[in-house]
Amino acid sequence: MISFFRMMYRGEHHFDFPALWRKALIISGLLVVVSVGALVVRGLNLGIEFEGGTSWEVTVTDLTIADVRDELAGTGAESGKIQTLGTDAIRVRADLDVADDVAEVTARLASLAGVDVTEVSVTTVGPSWGDQITDKARNALIWFFIIVAGYIAIRLEWKMAVGALIAVAHDIVISVGLYAVFQFEVTPATVIAFLTIMGYSLYDTIVVYDKVRDVGGRLTVTGRYTYSEMMNLSLNQVLMRSINTSITSVLPVVSMLVIGSLFLGALTLREFAIALLIGILVGTYSSIFVAASVVAYMKEREAENRATAAKVQARSGDTGTRRVSDEDVTLAGIPAARTRQPTTSSRERSAGGGSQRPARGQAAQRSAAAKRTASSARPGQPPKPRKKKKS
Repeated sequence: MISFFRMMYRGEHHFDFPALWRKALIISGLLVVVSVGALVVRGLNLGIEFEGGTSWEVTVTDLTIADVRDELAGTGAESGKIQTLGTDAIRVRADLDVADDVAEVTARLASLAGVDVTEVSVTTVGPSWGDQITDKARNALIWFFIIVAGYIAIRLEWKMAVGALIAVAHDIVISVGLYAVFQFEVTPATVIAFLTIMGYSLYDTIVVYDKVRDVGGRLTVTGRYTYSEMMNLSLNQVLMRSINTSITSVLPVVSMLVIGSLFLGALTLREFAIALLIGILVGTYSSIFVAASVVAYMKEREAENRATAAKVQARSGDTGTRRVSDEDVTLAGIPAARTRQPTTSSRERSAGGGSQRPARGQAAQRSAAAKRTASSARPGQPPKPRKKKKS
């Protein structure tokens, strides 16, 4: 296991991603079906900002949700949503907007908790304001898709724009579906986190697309590789970068989730962090297995790429994904993965390579002789002959 991670860190790995695409797409399809089913059956647990109504929060000790519900009997709030906040607070949310009804619930909660009425936090939101928030969130999402699609189509190509939008839609559906499955509350902070998720997912996707465009521009002229094989090379080269980016993004989000939610009791941080954590993990997955596979599928159906694939198959007789050779990577000027060069130990050099390296004494004698020869010769004159010793 350690050697596996060491190889990944050094860029010595090679995965056959096209062989994994089919299984990954089946998993994605199941997750999308479950998410859509949860949205239809259970729906979203919308916060008060979207549905409207009144929310009460009060600090309590040694009280259960059943005790609060019994205390609120006959006020109209007993049928509302009652939840604990951490270990020492209670939140009650009900569809009440009449001032007298709100005041009665506030007085009963204060009496139950043994605090003054002013210590009960009360928030009232009208339904019209919640509708405005919903409309603005929907409009922001639509404009986001339009601007992103236009940018990618101009900067790269329209097929990559389609693949990126499908990957982002995949991330949103699964993230929102998990909120429906576990009934996490959806607040404005959650919406902001979802928009952040889309930006993060697109970043990873564009990194992959830019790499495959660079690799394809260099290897397409050889006519030796299919588009899927060039995409596979690109994914292997950016894999470690995507993993490192995801890890560095997940660590502060987990810290915010654990410290902010469990220790500080900040519900806004929890709502924001949960959405970010889900989105980062799903976005990293989709950039490799969804966005890349969609573009490869569309590009393989182009006439030029179909002809190249037919030639490759006729030449090699192999229908699988081949690895791009190191020679072609070098000739194309593509930065290759780092490989370890074999080293020769001192014992091996002494056993079998002694004749290849002269001894230090011999090397010193040759160097001294060369210096004497060079110093005895003047420019334009041959060297003087040595004098013979008298016998």
